[in-house]
Amino acid sequence: MFLTRFRVNTARPGARRLLSSPQVLHASVMSSFPSLLPSDAPPPGGPRVLWRLDHTARAEVMLYVVSPDRPDMTHLVEQAGWPAAATSSAPGWESRPYGPFLDRLTPGEQWAFRLTANPVHHIRRKADEPTKRTAHVTPVHQMGWLLQRQEQCGFRVLEKPADRRLLPSGTTHTGLPHHGDRYELTVHDKRALSFDKSRGSAKAAALKGAVSLVTVTFDGRLQVTDPEKLRRTLRQGIGKAKAYGCGLLTLAPLGTAG
Repeated sequence: MFLTRFRVNTARPGARRLLSSPQVLHASVMSSFPSLLPSDAPPPGGPRVLWRLDHTARAEVMLYVVSPDRPDMTHLVEQAGWPAAATSSAPGWESRPYGPFLDRLTPGEQWAFRLTANPVHHIRRKADEPTKRTAHVTPVHQMGWLLQRQEQCGFRVLEKPADRRLLPSGTTHTGLPHHGDRYELTVHDKRALSFDKSRGSAKAAALKGAVSLVTVTFDGRLQVTDPEKLRRTLRQGIGKAKAYGCGLLTLAPLGTAG
């Protein structure tokens, strides 16, 4: 496994094209792995290519990729990086082996984390209708979506000390706990994305090529409860829409920004 970081040169026309479409960016990320064919699907239960865009406090855009193989991002440097500054020792991206870090995870460790995800649930508006996948749109439900998955993902989100909570214990008008005040967890950067993944006719796109999803970014602090489950989560991602920049969970030492 490898963890890769690529800084996007947002002044380049190619970068703006990539950033405007998750579908186009996904295709460019996958092109970093010559051994993978476009039709290749990740093995069930195995590691897969995950990616995420981060917008930093310094107005930088960083692309993070976790992958089974080391990527070759020469084409991304040419489209959306600084090709004139690239050298053999500094090609324009950084890749590091991820396995040693994963192997060192132990129960009880605490980490800062970031996750961009597509929190969804299935609802049925009428008794005789099939269930429909629907996005969670409020922060309290989005946080609840992640908290429901923490145990199966091998971690628990840390709770704030009582003296740091601004709200009294209890529930909101929705019947859900005050997630935003109880936990070391924030949700931000909500984005409603809509794009066409079909390369066919406009009619085909209308029927099956249109994609709409809502993404949010979670920042918080967690404690490792089951290292093996957490390793699986870090390799395979969380939730839906992984092809469109969702699901990649990354860890950093506590006190690290971003």
